[in-house]
Amino acid sequence: MLRSFQLNRSHRFGLTRDRGCSSIRHFSLSDLKQATKNEQLISFVEEKAKLLKPKNIHLCDGSQAEFDRFASDLVAAGTIKKLKRPNSYLALSDPTDVARVESRTFICSKTREDAGPTNNWVDPQEMRKTISEKFTGAMEGRTMYVMPFSMGPLGSPIAHIGVQLTDSPYVAMNMKIMTRMGSEVLKTLGNESFVPAVHTVGRPLSNGASDVPWPCNPEKYIIHFPETREIWSFGSGYGGNALLGKKCFALRIASAMAKDEGWLAEHMLILAITNPHGLKKYIAAAFPSACGKTNLAMLTPTIPGWKVECVGDDIAWMKPDAQGYLRAINPEFGFFGVAPGTSDNSNPNAVKTITSNTLFTNVAHTADNDVWWEGLPLPKAPLTDWLGKPWTPTSTSKAAHPNSRFTAPIQQCPTLDSQWNDPKGVPISAIVFGGRRSSTVPLVYQAFDWKHGVLMGASMSSEQTSAAEGKVGDLRHDPFAMLPFCGYNMADYFSHWLNFGKGANARKFPSIFHVNWFRRNADGKYMWPGFGDNIRVLKWIFERCDSQAEAEKTPIGWVPNPSAIDTEGLDVSKDKMQELLKINTDEWKAEVGEMSNYFKTFGNRLPQELQTQLDAQSQRLDN
Repeated sequence: MLRSFQLNRSHRFGLTRDRGCSSIRHFSLSDLKQATKNEQLISFVEEKAKLLKPKNIHLCDGSQAEFDRFASDLVAAGTIKKLKRPNSYLALSDPTDVARVESRTFICSKTREDAGPTNNWVDPQEMRKTISEKFTGAMEGRTMYVMPFSMGPLGSPIAHIGVQLTDSPYVAMNMKIMTRMGSEVLKTLGNESFVPAVHTVGRPLSNGASDVPWPCNPEKYIIHFPETREIWSFGSGYGGNALLGKKCFALRIASAMAKDEGWLAEHMLILAITNPHGLKKYIAAAFPSACGKTNLAMLTPTIPGWKVECVGDDIAWMKPDAQGYLRAINPEFGFFGVAPGTSDNSNPNAVKTITSNTLFTNVAHTADNDVWWEGLPLPKAPLTDWLGKPWTPTSTSKAAHPNSRFTAPIQQCPTLDSQWNDPKGVPISAIVFGGRRSSTVPLVYQAFDWKHGVLMGASMSSEQTSAAEGKVGDLRHDPFAMLPFCGYNMADYFSHWLNFGKGANARKFPSIFHVNWFRRNADGKYMWPGFGDNIRVLKWIFERCDSQAEAEKTPIGWVPNPSAIDTEGLDVSKDKMQELLKINTDEWKAEVGEMSNYFKTFGNRLPQELQTQLDAQSQRLDN
C-alpha cells in the first residue's frame, strides 16, 4: 500500500481524468437557487461557472461526512495517504508548489500610490485582462467546489463572510478545518454581501487530458482588488496561495476593510493569562516569521500558579465595543502550523493538538505509517522524505520541507481558552510587538502612550531566517509584522493606527509593549531561555497593565528594573538580566537613523505624527 502511494507521487505536469470527488453528489445552478436567495451569490457562481467552465459544481455543506468522502476519493486518486493517526492524512505537493509566493502576490488598487512601495502593483484593468486570459476554461474537466465560509464566530459583529470557489478538494478539506464552512454559514449570510474569492490550480483537463496527484501551474498569480474586496488565485494548490480565507482575506482584504470601517485586522496571536489570584487578561501579539508566535500562543508556564490559554495563534480582528474597550476575535477555526521544530520541548501543546483529525503536507512518512519532521526524536527505521525518496539520519537533505505544515482543528488544543469562540470577542489589555534581534533591543519595554506604541510597531524589524525570502541574518523591516500582508499603502496603515487611538480612553485601550527573546551574548549564545520561561516577561506585562510592576523611564520607553522580572528558579544572574535590559545609546541612535531612512521609502504619505515620534525619540537619546 505504501509503495503504491509513493509510486503515485508523480511530479510531472501530466493531465488525466477529473480529480474531483466521484462519490460526491454534484449540484446544478438550480439547486443553488433552492439553497439560497442571495442574488449576489447566485450571480457570482453563474458568472464564474461560465468563465471557468467546470465539468461539475458542488456546494459544500461543511459536514464531516463530506470531508470523509473527499478524503476517500483523494486517497484512491493517490493525492493523500491515510495515516495511522485517527482521521489524519499526508499530502505531498509538487516540488515547485511549497510556499507563499510573495513575488507573485499583487495588490491591484486603483492607483500605484494606494498600493504603496511595499506591495506589488498592477493596474486593475491590465490585471482584469490577465484574469480573463488565465481563468477562461481553467476548471475544464474538474469540479468547482463552492465554499461559503465565515471568518469569525457566526453572527459576531466583528466577523465577515466569504465565498470561495476552488477546483481542489484538498483545499476544500483544509478550508473545512481552518474556517467555519458550509450550510450554517449560508443560512447566516442570508441576503447580505460577502467577499468573493476564486481559486484554481490552473490545470484544466480538456480533451481527455490526464491528471497528476498534485495539479498546479508553473505560472502563479495571487491577486487582490482591495476596493471591490475580490480575491483571485491561479496556479498553486498550497497554503496561503489557495486557502483564501487566511492571509488573502483575513489580512490583505480585511486590512483594507478595517481601514474603511474603523477596526483592525492584524497578524497577531491572542492569548489569555490568569494569575494565581484568578485575574485574567488577554494579550494580542505580533511577530514576524520564525519568532515563536505559535509557541507563545500555546505556552506552558514555568511559574507556579500562572496559566496561559490560547485564543488564536496567527490572526486577530479587533474592534472597540460600546464601552470603549478593544475586543478581539480569532477569525480562524484551526491551526495551519509549520511542522519542523514543533516538538515536546518547544511546544508540547501543539504536539497534543495534532494527534488526530489533522492534514499533514510535505512532512516525512515513517515505516509504521506515521509522520516525522526535524525536531522530533530521530526515527528508528528509514523514512520516506517529502519528495518520496528513502531517508535516514545520515542523509544530507531534509526529510520534511522547511515549510511543511499541519492543519488541525482549534478545538483540539488542550489549552484552548473558554471564550475563544465568543461572538463579542475578548477584551485586549496589552498589544505586544516582537522580533528576532541579537543586539540593541532589550528583553522587554513599554511604550509611553498609543502614539509612541505606533512608532514601536512601525519600527519592527527582525533578522532573516529561512522562513522568509532573503539572506539569513540580514535585518528586514517588517512593520507590525504586516509587510507581506497589508492590503494597501503601509504609510496609510500607519495613519490608520494613529487615528484609531484618537479619542480612545487610555484606561480602557491596551498598553503597548515590545519583546525580544533572541538577544545574544559576546559568544553568540542566547541570553534568555525562552519557551515556557517567557511567562516571566508576560507576568511583568500583565502587572504593568495595572501599573503594579516596577519600571524605569528610558529614552525608548519604560524598561523593567532587573529585579522586576521574576527569575526565581531560573539560572539567570543579575548581571545577565542587566545586559538583557540594557539600553545602548549609540546603538539606539543608529537604530533611529536607520528608521529615518526607512521612513523615506513612504515619501509624503508618511504621517507627520510618526516622524514627530521618531524625532522625539532621537532627542531623548541626545539628552
